[in-house]
Amino acid sequence: MSESPRRITLAVEPLTAEAFAPFGDLISARPEIQQFQINQGFATRFHDLATVDVGQGEGARVLVNIFRALPRVLPMQLQVMERHPLGSQAFVAMSELPFLVVVAAPAAQLRPEQIRCFLAQGGQGVNYAKGVWHHPLIALERVSDFLVIDRGGPPGE
Repeated sequence: MSESPRRITLAVEPLTAEAFAPFGDLISARPEIQQFQINQGFATRFHDLATVDVGQGEGARVLVNIFRALPRVLPMQLQVMERHPLGSQAFVAMSELPFLVVVAAPAAQLRPEQIRCFLAQGGQGVNYAKGVWHHPLIALERVSDFLVIDRGGPPGE
């Protein structure tokens, strides 16, 4: 007889740099980030927001993609958590729409009691550190586009 799935309810936390630090980087134009005036003063650079890790191995490279996510209806049941052991993965909202970020600490096995859920605002993004468990994109309200930066190259290297 198979064991039925365990039901837990996740509290939704605000997405802050401090709260998200165990899982990676918050990508946003926050006042505490080092800033530079560039382009003859017509732009501000918020410097060094995330560490992109593509690992090692011949052919490992940075990929830049756009993911288009369909909105989810809440409440929802988490069906899958995934992780990327070879590199980081960043998601940056390309709209002002909120989205959910569901994560758990890197470990050989996912520990459901360690799953956390954050509410990201439009204009924010996250960079999952290598090995962090995470749920696929959870767009809210309507179809949402995300700039995604992750590892490309041969698998397994």
